[in-house]
Amino acid sequence: MWFLTGSQGLYGPETLEQVAEQSRGVAAQLEASGDVPVPVVWQPVLTDAAAIRRICLEANADDACIGLIVWMHTFSPAKMWIAGLDALRKPLLHLHTQANTHLPWSTIDMDFMNLNQAAHGDREFGYIQSRLGVSRKTVAGHATDPRVVGRVGDWARAAAGRAELASLKLARFGDNMRDVAVTEGDKIEAQLRLGVSVNTYGVNDLVAVVDAVTDADVTELVKDYDDLYRLAPELRPTGDRHHALRYAARIELGLRTFLTDGEFRAFTTNFEDLGGLRQLPGLAVQRLMADGYGFGGEGDWKTATLLRTLKAAAEGLPGGTSFMEDYTYHLEPGQELILGAHMLEVCPSIAADTPSCEVHPLGIGGREDPVRLVFDAAPGPALVVGLADMGDRFRLVANEIDVVAPVEPLPQLPVARAVWKPRPDFRTSTEAWLTAGGPHHTVLTKALGTDVLDDLAEMLAVELLTIDNDTTMRRFTRELRWNQAYHRLAQHL
Repeated sequence: MWFLTGSQGLYGPETLEQVAEQSRGVAAQLEASGDVPVPVVWQPVLTDAAAIRRICLEANADDACIGLIVWMHTFSPAKMWIAGLDALRKPLLHLHTQANTHLPWSTIDMDFMNLNQAAHGDREFGYIQSRLGVSRKTVAGHATDPRVVGRVGDWARAAAGRAELASLKLARFGDNMRDVAVTEGDKIEAQLRLGVSVNTYGVNDLVAVVDAVTDADVTELVKDYDDLYRLAPELRPTGDRHHALRYAARIELGLRTFLTDGEFRAFTTNFEDLGGLRQLPGLAVQRLMADGYGFGGEGDWKTATLLRTLKAAAEGLPGGTSFMEDYTYHLEPGQELILGAHMLEVCPSIAADTPSCEVHPLGIGGREDPVRLVFDAAPGPALVVGLADMGDRFRLVANEIDVVAPVEPLPQLPVARAVWKPRPDFRTSTEAWLTAGGPHHTVLTKALGTDVLDDLAEMLAVELLTIDNDTTMRRFTRELRWNQAYHRLAQHL
């Protein structure tokens, strides 16, 4: 992120040198905090319109720059910022701060006042941003305050997700599941609004790469499986199903090669279109998700896009982020729970313990029994997020949840799964989700909170509906109506 400081030539070189020194210090404080996940690159103090416009255009053109943090250390007449802000296409955070935490009450004089003017310099800057309709985040407070740095860090993670979207390539192996509505969507609008490029490849294009994998490479990968997971006895080298594990490894190696060669960071599969694959990819998909790839089942490219975006935003954080699906309910009054899973594809980054590697029949797909990792998700607060195409806009729906341990063991359910209690309660959560048209495929993240999602939605100009402890159906229904009016009007603003 670039750190820009506004001032003006009126103050003279000595004051501007102090401005530069103190703004370097603020930038260094942000970077040293540990909460801001990307380098904070200080830029020379800006004092005229030409320099401001030039730095904004340079930020637009630099793929490494994911956003700007801007601070008016002194008074920077805002008309100087019009051309630059009008040209800016990168996310903007307005940091309202100052170099000192305490006023030097006994020694404060007009020289001090002349230097430390952010209190009204940033108000001038805030006005011109509002006048121009600039989308931005505003954070007020000192750069050593953990609350301030935490909010800047959340915004930076959202900016990292947006930057990932801007260059994301997604490979669909086959089409989406037949007759399913929510997995459809406008891929051209997605590329225009979000940046992701979505294209389809024949499954047998992948099969050719899978079949070309060498036996020696398969053997090496199977050794890794033995080291990392609890292998079912039948999958061990002496077991009667070891061949299934070796084919699962072959699929993983082929998938990795295909995705790497094509520079894809997200992909989809579809059990209705497996071509020459002998198994529905399970273990391979789970391990690729654990390495950061986005994935969507049944051709769901929107969820694959969202998963890769949130994994990019969550990089380096504990907790994990996974493809998920609401499957079935525990409806004991007052103790309602949701059981989420999928046929095979849940990311082990959310696992509570070392996954078990197993092979079991799958009632759909018409192929050999697929290998998969089986585990329960680790308990704790989390977020379930879905992305839907509403025809005239994309809509994010998010529900704050608490992942819990299953009420009882699940010995007959050989898939990875998560059990959660939705906020504020089951009835409000599910009614709100259904009223919003939220999808059944989602992303479950234990690494990110709603603040990052709020920032990401603002950067992308995407609708966001959040279901949390404060949600009531009356207010939620009103918000849906207001949003519909706003987003249709905003398309023409």
